[in-house]
Formats: sequence, structure tokens, C-alpha cells
Amino acid sequence: MNLSGIHHIAIICSNYEKSKDFYTNLMGFPIIREVYREERNSYKLDLSLPDGTQLELFSFPNAPKRPSYPEAQGLRHLAFKTSDIIATVEELEEKG
Repeated sequence: MNLSGIHHIAIICSNYEKSKDFYTNLMGFPIIREVYREERNSYKLDLSLPDGTQLELFSFPNAPKRPSYPEAQGLRHLAFKTSDIIATVEELEEKG
């Protein structure tokens, strides 16, 4: 498989302002971009980690809690990096 690392990790946070403060001020991750998506009443904050991986924070009003713990209000998705998306998709399709 032609994967070279993690591109980004997406998290739905329970308190956007508190999470933003934690990751930017306490952890020191620089902001790449911050977008308010009016149609979703939601923020999306892209942060840069030291190795180039990005962290995406999402806020959604009344986001449901996860049914199990400790995953509550956690991972939305994980995206891998590849230099050849077509070959990677073909390989995954071959593997079913």
C-alpha cells in the first residue's frame, strides 16, 4: 500500500471555544484556517502539527454523544496521505 502517513485527523468537539483555546494556546498548534459554516451553524478549524499532519476541529450544535466511552465527542475521521491516490484506490478495491 502506498501510504506515506496521516494527512489529517478530524474531531468533533463538545466545546469549540475551549477546544480551540487548548489546541492553539496550550498546545501551540498554528491555525491554518478557520471557517464558520453558516448553513450548518458550525465551525471548522484546521491546525498544523509539527510533523505536517493537520488536526481538524468541528463544532456542531447538539452533536450526539458517542454510545461508548472513552470515545465520547471524539474522532470524526482519519485521512491518510498517499502520493498516488489512483493506485491506492485500485489496491484497496482489489482487496475488496
